[in-house]
Amino acid sequence: SMVFWQLRLPRAVIAILIGAALSVSGASYQGILRNPMVAPDILGASSGASLGAAIGILSGFHAFTIQIFAFICGLAAVGIAFFVSRSLQNGNRSSVLTLVLTGMVITSLFSAGISIIKYIGDPYDTLPALTFWLMGGLTYVKQIDMLILIIPFLGAMIPLMLIRWKMNILCFSDEEASSMGIDAKKTRGLIILLSTLLTCSSVAIGGMIGWVGLVIPHICRMMTGPDHKKLLPLSFLTGGVFLTVVDDVSRCVSSQELPLGVLTAIVGAPCFLYLLAKGKRGFL
Repeated sequence: SMVFWQLRLPRAVIAILIGAALSVSGASYQGILRNPMVAPDILGASSGASLGAAIGILSGFHAFTIQIFAFICGLAAVGIAFFVSRSLQNGNRSSVLTLVLTGMVITSLFSAGISIIKYIGDPYDTLPALTFWLMGGLTYVKQIDMLILIIPFLGAMIPLMLIRWKMNILCFSDEEASSMGIDAKKTRGLIILLSTLLTCSSVAIGGMIGWVGLVIPHICRMMTGPDHKKLLPLSFLTGGVFLTVVDDVSRCVSSQELPLGVLTAIVGAPCFLYLLAKGKRGFL
């Protein structure tokens, strides 16, 4: 009973929530930015959360405080990218392109901060903990982590599901969206905020788990098409099932548990290459 309620069940629930959060945020980013190559961390959410966790680990904070630092820094990274892109925007440049390019710059900047912390950290204490966290995993999650994750998850997922029909309209130009009664800039900003909230909360609990938000939306799009009213619910289910299965494999494939981020990369990279090959025939 103790093993089930305190270890197995929280870990399974967290795997489902993180997989669903990353895949839904990836589908949302790809839709509103009109770019199928966009991942949830394109605006710096993952790198910002990683820097926050690195600062917390270097300072010797408690696990809960480390998660809070990761969450706040992830939101701060996207906020910086969003406001800098708006200040750089001009009439001859696409606002979406400016936002993506600014996010890439912010990601590089925060990644440099992570490298600095890894360089100055204690090689016998801080560096192993930071390296293990950056590889992603659910080895040490507890019931309290499930409660921490469920609040921002529901706070972001429910509004996204309610306004997912607006993402279909945002696939058009801002002028066409405005003619249909949608404020494109405000709606896009709201979706980015909600998607970032999902990504940061996932990274704060599970570390850097890549490829889920990039590959799963593509797989779901093959079954539903570009309609976000169907795409987001299917991404929710597929992402949750995918990460749960990968987490089970990480515990069972060898005598020592493998990092979750490593396995998602092993599975996701070949799948994405296959999708790129299909893209030559008009998929992407």
